[in-house]
Amino acid sequence: MKRMLANMGLMAGLVVALAIWVQLPLTGVLALVLLLAVWLTATRVGRQAASVTRVGLGTTGRRLGSSLVIVLGIAGVVGVLTALLAMGAGLQATLAGGGSDDAALILRGGAPAEAQSVLGQDEIQAVNQAPGVAHDDDGRPLVSGEVIVAVNVTSRGGDDASVQLRGVDDTAWAVRPGIEMIEGRPFRTGMQELVVGRRASDRYAGLKPGDSVQLGPERWDVVGVFESGDGHDSELWADRNTVASAFRRGNSVSALLVGLTGADAFDGFKAALESNPQLNVRVQTTAEYFAAQSEGLVTVIRVVGIAVAAIMAIGAIFGALNCMFAAVAARAREIATLRAMGFRGLPVVVSIMLETMVLALAGGLLGALLAWALFNGHSASTLAGMSQVVFSFKVDFGLMWTGIKWALAIGLVGGLFPAVRAARLPVTVALRET
Repeated sequence: MKRMLANMGLMAGLVVALAIWVQLPLTGVLALVLLLAVWLTATRVGRQAASVTRVGLGTTGRRLGSSLVIVLGIAGVVGVLTALLAMGAGLQATLAGGGSDDAALILRGGAPAEAQSVLGQDEIQAVNQAPGVAHDDDGRPLVSGEVIVAVNVTSRGGDDASVQLRGVDDTAWAVRPGIEMIEGRPFRTGMQELVVGRRASDRYAGLKPGDSVQLGPERWDVVGVFESGDGHDSELWADRNTVASAFRRGNSVSALLVGLTGADAFDGFKAALESNPQLNVRVQTTAEYFAAQSEGLVTVIRVVGIAVAAIMAIGAIFGALNCMFAAVAARAREIATLRAMGFRGLPVVVSIMLETMVLALAGGLLGALLAWALFNGHSASTLAGMSQVVFSFKVDFGLMWTGIKWALAIGLVGGLFPAVRAARLPVTVALRET
């Protein structure tokens, strides 16, 4: 019973330690490492633990196979976790990168996205006259009516894909000053001409300047390629009225993009529209809209990534436990001799855990570096069956650090129980083990 209660206390302490560890920032980890280094060098028990650790690490060459099991198992966990989190980070950066606080997006009330929204002439007129709307040098309001249509194209591999065709007014360029033409020229008003986002041009066939592509009932000429650094890079753009005519959208628009006089003008602009009983609109800054669009899918990717990594981590923990129990058994006489010479149980526990943590750190670094080498900047797209968004995986230091913390947590769990067993094993029994 006493042993059972001790084990339960150990498990409870481990859970608390892991919960704290997951939230610990890099500065906190460095502080812990510094404290451990001071303890290992400035105290008698710490110096004993350091001596035993050096002996244990010196024998890893004789246990190369079991050591590689720990390193490679943890590397797999970290690599998969980092890659999946990098997918979410890349998608979020792409979708949320096109927003700002001084531009507003107007949708039909209750519409979750541009493609599901329809606005008529009453809404267009009210937005043009609303307070806070910026105007160009000719006195025109910087409002772009936009029509969203899903069209089919062919990937460079020959597969069908669905992309978003956006019909825009000529004011769209002024409202989105970050968009730059990198090839060709802009489309001309009233002509069946397209400009194509850089990622779409690279990923899909027939979307280079000079090409002609069938979209719906009409054939369109590709005249230019633009770059925006966000989700618009996966779109095709054309004149709004031409798109509306080709796809029979009448005078309605899907959304209204509005340039404001400044971020401080948004509240008054929103209040004027949403308080009008004749209108049924939802008003957001583009920053709010794109953040909301990315949040759901990114959350799903993160949850899936953590779930997959957790399942793999359980396997890695059992692998570490088996390997470290075997290592403790192989070194039983050595550990017993040290304890008979006056070494306490604490140095033994610390040394075995440090040995496991060093192997876990090696696995974490290997997995993080492999994820960075294989996936950073790798291009992918959202699933088929919806308008696809092309994005790049984004493996940064923060994600690599998250993976390394997972590796060290696995090492902590995998080394703790073998270390406790080694410390509790009676000296006389250990001396008889082979």
